[in-house]
Amino acid sequence: MKYNKFGYGLCVGLFACSLYSCSSIYMPNVPSAPMFTEAGEVYISGNINTKANVSANLGVAVTDHVAVIANGSYLDNKSNTKDYAQKMGEAGIGYYTRFGRKNNRVFEVYGGYGLGTTSVVDKRSSTMGQAIVETQDMDFDKVFVQVNFSSEKKDALKLFGNKHDIDYGTIIRLSNMRMKNFAIDGFAVAKEDNMLIEPIFYTRMGLGKGWKLQYTNGMVFGFKSNTYLKAGYPLFTLGVLYKFGGK
Repeated sequence: MKYNKFGYGLCVGLFACSLYSCSSIYMPNVPSAPMFTEAGEVYISGNINTKANVSANLGVAVTDHVAVIANGSYLDNKSNTKDYAQKMGEAGIGYYTRFGRKNNRVFEVYGGYGLGTTSVVDKRSSTMGQAIVETQDMDFDKVFVQVNFSSEKKDALKLFGNKHDIDYGTIIRLSNMRMKNFAIDGFAVAKEDNMLIEPIFYTRMGLGKGWKLQYTNGMVFGFKSNTYLKAGYPLFTLGVLYKFGGK
């Protein structure tokens, strides 16, 4: 639990960032963290944040140490000042293993590739209603590498007379993002690229028979000070996951 306290310490700063100007044309999704233990396991999860960005994850343990993952996200958020839409899909392959004195910790490393599209419409109020100030349209791809560290504690929480397993995890994802096409107000402009690092922390509570409730928080940091493709949009999500199968 100690190694995850840093994640909770970030919450205040990330929340402030979400209220102010930490905007980017790219909004992160929730990466996969299956915590596989053996061949044949299947992992499915769904998460949503306050902007209604829905992330879905799927993973399959192909062997006792090799797994494949797939991630997808969808967002279509409209407000008085901005319309934001994004669709993204990812796939990867990786290695996992258990370790620790009680064999209750999991190490995973995955690498993969993703594609996506984003559309942003900035608006302002006028005497004639909402007027469009600027439109931004981007097609992008990404190559990512992520490392997951997870720990499971059996019957760690007693709630309403029932004991629940608690999992703590950290995901460090490094993504090489690249605009394939970028247009402002319909005209092609100079494309940007960036190397993004996403430290993400999650807590899971077992609900029984493979079901778990998940809370995720994290942030995006960029290596380049770009105008559009940059760090921003902290990650706060709630979700559920289901894991089944095995030998």
